[in-house]
Amino acid sequence: MILEAREQIKLLLSLRKMTITELAQELSSITKKHYTPASLSAKMIRGTLSYNEMLKICEILDYKIDIVSLI
Repeated sequence: MILEAREQIKLLLSLRKMTITELAQELSSITKKHYTPASLSAKMIRGTLSYNEMLKICEILDYKIDIVSLI
C-alpha cells in the first residue's frame, strides 16, 4: 500500500506527537517562508508540496526520504 504525502505526514506527526500548527511554525522558522497550519494543510490536500518542502518536513520530524531502485 502506497500512502500519499498527506497521509504520510499525518502519520509521522502522530508518531512524533506534533500538531500541524507546530509543524507550520518549525517549517516557517527553517525556510524563512510564512506557513500557516491552513496553508500547509491546503498544500497537502492539493498535493502541491514541493520535494524540498517534504525534505524539510522529514528533517523536522527526524526522518529521511530514502530512494531505492525497484529493479
